[in-house]
Amino acid sequence: GVSAQSIGRTLETMFGSRRATTYLRGGQEYDVILQTERDSRRTVEDLEALYVSTGSGQLVPLSAVVTTQTSGDTPDRRRLDRQRSISLSADLNPGTTIADATEFLERVSSEQPQGVVATQWGGAARDQQEAGGAVAAAFGLALLLVFLVLAAQFESWITPAVIMLTVPLAAAGGLFGLVMAGSSLNIYSQIGLIILIGVAAKNGILIVEFANQLRDQGRSITEAIIESSTLRLRPIIMTSIATAFGALPLALWQGAGAGSRQTIGVVIFSGAMFATVLTLFVVPVIYGVLARFTKSPEYTARKIEEWEAQETTRGVARVE
Repeated sequence: GVSAQSIGRTLETMFGSRRATTYLRGGQEYDVILQTERDSRRTVEDLEALYVSTGSGQLVPLSAVVTTQTSGDTPDRRRLDRQRSISLSADLNPGTTIADATEFLERVSSEQPQGVVATQWGGAARDQQEAGGAVAAAFGLALLLVFLVLAAQFESWITPAVIMLTVPLAAAGGLFGLVMAGSSLNIYSQIGLIILIGVAAKNGILIVEFANQLRDQGRSITEAIIESSTLRLRPIIMTSIATAFGALPLALWQGAGAGSRQTIGVVIFSGAMFATVLTLFVVPVIYGVLARFTKSPEYTARKIEEWEAQETTRGVARVE
């Protein structure tokens, strides 16, 4: 019969390499390596053409004693945390983002049986996921901070809510600009959305603050918001155009790193213009609906002054 050791020895010699002996030449010792020529060890047919020695010294074809089967495998088996691991790296085609690539890989891994595949991201994919979570937290904190500052400034919870309603409008405009520019929602576009929080709130502040001042003068809510929107139209347009066109160099400039700058510029430009147009209609409507549940900023001070005046008048009347 043919032993497994004989088969392994033959495969090692013919398809791998084995040092048979050494020889001396010119005072140098050289190894003698046995190995089949490269052209004779490329296919399965080359493997089946080998002969192995039996225990009696006879040669028999390898195909007569073994069965060959073609299957895929890796040259080495890497492990991570005692689990077999495979590292996948790829270059993205033009127009394909990292988010698209990670979504594709997650979809493919989800199609495997439960518990078979576990995914750990590395490189740019890991950086994007970590940065994306941090930017989302920063966006939420920015909204909260702006709301609390406005609440302290106006001494009301409703008035800041009216102003903060302009932020979704600006965000929608920024996302629309990304779609038109063929870009994606990445860390740079998310930074642009954070910047839009202040830009969008500025328009609402200009309208609401002046409307409150007019209410202090005795105007009704409807009269105050209409006059405020009319008088503040020019400042809103001027400041918004200055902000939007200030971002144009970022959106149009070329060169190294242009992709990141263009994304931020497109978000700010489109978001500022979109928010400006809609703010002039949305803020007055929302203010007219919610302002009836609030008093004018000077309402309390005016009531105190009236009460002090009445007490003074009563004191004078008692003295007389």
